[in-house]
Amino acid sequence: MPPLEMPSSESLKTFSVVAKDGSSQARAGVLRTPRGDVETPVFMSVATQGSVKAMTQEDLRELGARIILANAYHLYLRPGTPVIEKAGGLHGFMNYDGAILTDSGGFQVMSLAKLREITEEGVTFRSHLDGSKHLLTPESVIGIQRRLGSDIWTSLDECLKYPFDEQKATDALERTMRWTERAHASIRRHADSEGKRGMFFPIIQGGTYPALRRRAVEHLATLEYDGISIGGVSVGEPKEKSWEIASLVSSVAPEDKPRYLMGVGTPEDLWDAVSHGVDMMDCVFPTRVARHGMAMTREGRLNLLNAASREDFRPVDPECACRVCKTYSRAYLGHLSRAGEISAMTLLSFHNVYFLMDIASTMRRAIIEGRFDQAKKDFFSKYQRREPDA
Repeated sequence: MPPLEMPSSESLKTFSVVAKDGSSQARAGVLRTPRGDVETPVFMSVATQGSVKAMTQEDLRELGARIILANAYHLYLRPGTPVIEKAGGLHGFMNYDGAILTDSGGFQVMSLAKLREITEEGVTFRSHLDGSKHLLTPESVIGIQRRLGSDIWTSLDECLKYPFDEQKATDALERTMRWTERAHASIRRHADSEGKRGMFFPIIQGGTYPALRRRAVEHLATLEYDGISIGGVSVGEPKEKSWEIASLVSSVAPEDKPRYLMGVGTPEDLWDAVSHGVDMMDCVFPTRVARHGMAMTREGRLNLLNAASREDFRPVDPECACRVCKTYSRAYLGHLSRAGEISAMTLLSFHNVYFLMDIASTMRRAIIEGRFDQAKKDFFSKYQRREPDA
C-alpha cells in the first residue's frame, strides 16, 4: 500500500522523546498537534458528547488542558455531524482551542453488544437513543472524524470483553487489521485541498496474548501513522495483564510514535502505565466518581458521603493547589453531595481532574530530572491503592 501524501516531511515529526527513565520504560515527550504542543505523559479528560461531564471549557482552560477526548460515535448520533460541521467543527461548536482526539466507536462494539451486528463491511448499530439503524464502516468513521474536525483520528476496531480465548482474539485482531488498512486508505480521500488531515492513531487489538500484540504492532509498519492507540484494555482483564500489554507494545513500537493506552485513568494506573512506557491516557473515572461524592487525595480515595466528613473542615487534600481545595472544606462538599447539589459534582470533578493532571506533570518533571522511581515511591508511601470499583 503506498504511503499517504503529506504536505511536507516535517509533518511526520509529530512526536519527540525529551527524556527517559533509567529504571523503567517511563519517558517524557512532546506531541506536536495542529492546536499546539502537548507535553507527555498526559492525562486526557473525556468529553464523550462534546463536554467533560460537570465541567465547562473555562474550567479546562483554567486547568491548562491542552488535549481532550471526544467520541465520534456518540457525536454522530447526537447532535449529528452536519450540525457540528456547520458550527465550524467540534472546536467551534465547543469553543475549545486545545487538541481533540476522537475515539472511533470501537468500544461501543463491545459495550453495546445487544444493539449491534458485526460483519466484514463494518458494524450495524441500533441507536441507543431512538432505535434507528446505522452502519459504521472503517471508511465512514474516518469521514465522521474529518467532518467533526478533530485533530487526532482513530480507526474502527473490534474490541472484546474479557475473558476470551486465543481464537476469538485472533479473529478480532485480523478483522481490526483489515479495517485499519481500509481506514488508512480512506484518509487520502478525506484530506483537505492542501493534503492536510488529522493525525492517525490506529487502534491495535490482540487481547492478552503477547504474540498477537506483537503482530498488531508489526502490522502498523506497513502503514503511515502518527501514534499507536492500545485498545482492548480495561475490559475486565487483571491489572497485571494490562501492564504486560503496555510493556510489550512499548518494547516493540517505534520510539518516535506516542503510545496511547485507552480507558486508563485512576491515580495508581497513571503511575503504573507510565512506568510501562505509556505516553497518553484517558478515562471517565475522575468525573464519574465525583458525581458520587468521591475525591482523589494523596492518601487515597476519599468518600465524602461517609459520616467522617460531616465535621471535617480540612480541604479535600491539604497539599492540593486547586481552587476547590483552597476554598471549600470536606464538610461542605460532603454536605453538597449528600444534598444532591449540582455544585458538588462540578467542584469535585474539577478537583479530581486537576489531581490527575498534576500527577502527569509530576511524573514528567521526575523523568526529566532523573528521579522517576523515587517520585513513584514517594507517591505510594502515602497513597492507598484500591480497585477501580471500590
